[in-house]
Amino acid sequence: MKRILQIIKNKYLITIIALVVWVVFFDKNDIGSQITLRKQVKQLEEERNYFVQEITQITSDLKELTTNPKTLEKFAREKYLMKRNNEDIFVIVEDKKH
Repeated sequence: MKRILQIIKNKYLITIIALVVWVVFFDKNDIGSQITLRKQVKQLEEERNYFVQEITQITSDLKELTTNPKTLEKFAREKYLMKRNNEDIFVIVEDKKH
């Protein structure tokens, strides 16, 4: 009992405990906000990696389209349903059944 009273009367220990409690729970940079910020950083890094891959793919497609006329014709036919003068295009749409 005497030992516990001695620990409680120690002003340095009480100050350290109060500071730890303040930093962990009440500070603007507390543990909860740090966890939330880390999750946001991870999500933003994943999005960044996705967009970097998309930019790389689009850049290579653009290079291919500007250098190869056959690829340009194929792209125009598939994406914009373009046709030659003597051709007819039939678009078949499949019903999606859930």
